[in-house]
Amino acid sequence: MTGLSVLLLGLGLGVRHAMDADHVVVVSTLVSREPGRWRAARVAALWGAGHTLAFLGLGLLVVLARLQVPPAFERLAEILVAGLLIGFGAWHLVRSFDSSGPEDAAPAVVARPIVIGVAHGLAGSSGVALLAATTIASRPLAAGYLCLVALGTVLGMVVLTVVMAGPIAWTMRREGVVKRAVVAVSGGVGVALGAWLLLRLLAGAH
Repeated sequence: MTGLSVLLLGLGLGVRHAMDADHVVVVSTLVSREPGRWRAARVAALWGAGHTLAFLGLGLLVVLARLQVPPAFERLAEILVAGLLIGFGAWHLVRSFDSSGPEDAAPAVVARPIVIGVAHGLAGSSGVALLAATTIASRPLAAGYLCLVALGTVLGMVVLTVVMAGPIAWTMRREGVVKRAVVAVSGGVGVALGAWLLLRLLAGAH
């Protein structure tokens, strides 16, 4: 496989990674509180910034410095993601019954997607980086591969979020039961997915 093929593969895998169920659930839930295409794109970009920071920060250490990541690290990061899904989904379930309450403060709107992105980035970085380090002989090429995986993930998430933002914004403009039901369903899906991931991780530990 040529260097260009490796880099294009990284970009494609990054876009595919953006479509993972836990990513879609989290961002759709975030967007339900930030309707509108531009605000949705901002949420996705903030998530992508957190994801890239963690993914490349750890991944490049593995590839370039040959950092040995303990096997338990990724499991702990995945447990953190599951816990965030459960907590975030439960928070939205509560908010669905109090939609007239005050809007989120600006720092929370900015910080929340970044923190979740960091958790997702940590959960996936060590495995991808280890694969790159062991299968790509050139360290610069392996680093470039990781950078394009990160770029593809951000681009894929922004595009997906902007596409989802239209229907979500239309629904959120419907006041009353419909709006509350959508927020409740998105929160419930987050709780269910987080619980499923947590149970799977705990079952795999035995």
